[in-house]
Amino acid sequence: MMKNTDRVCVGAIAGAFGVQGEVRLKSFCTEAEDIAAYGPLWLEDGSRSFTVRLTRPVNGGLGARLSGVQTKEEGDALKGATLWVDRDRLPGLPDDEFYHADLIGLQVFDTGGAAIGRVRAIQNYGAGDILEIYAPGRKSTLMLPFTLAAVPTVDIKAGKIIADPPEDVE
Repeated sequence: MMKNTDRVCVGAIAGAFGVQGEVRLKSFCTEAEDIAAYGPLWLEDGSRSFTVRLTRPVNGGLGARLSGVQTKEEGDALKGATLWVDRDRLPGLPDDEFYHADLIGLQVFDTGGAAIGRVRAIQNYGAGDILEIYAPGRKSTLMLPFTLAAVPTVDIKAGKIIADPPEDVE
């Protein structure tokens, strides 16, 4: 695979909150508050790390103090930055659960072995995860529900997913 698998994205900075350098965090963790428990969080390029101290729940996320961020301007300068944690700091998952980062880039095949495409992203519009699959030659990406019926096999080590898309999936 062509991606850095040493770190996993656990959140993003939504901008400054207040004037003392506090920021609004969006947590991508199952339990939002866990974002502060994994040790230092890194910018995607690895150029900077932060310790995180949560301050309060805020509209659309969590209020937090990041080490080295003292002013509103410093907080605003980080707006949109994603936060990454070393993979070995995360808890292990049961066999039927996966980190989104591990699914992106996997090849997708149908139950007959024909290539369908590659996972581009995982979306969730409120009714469960959906794999967004890029397939060469298609006008649009294929949106496949990430359910046991539609995706019976995920083999991270082999870098592939076996899918049984419903007939009406476009």
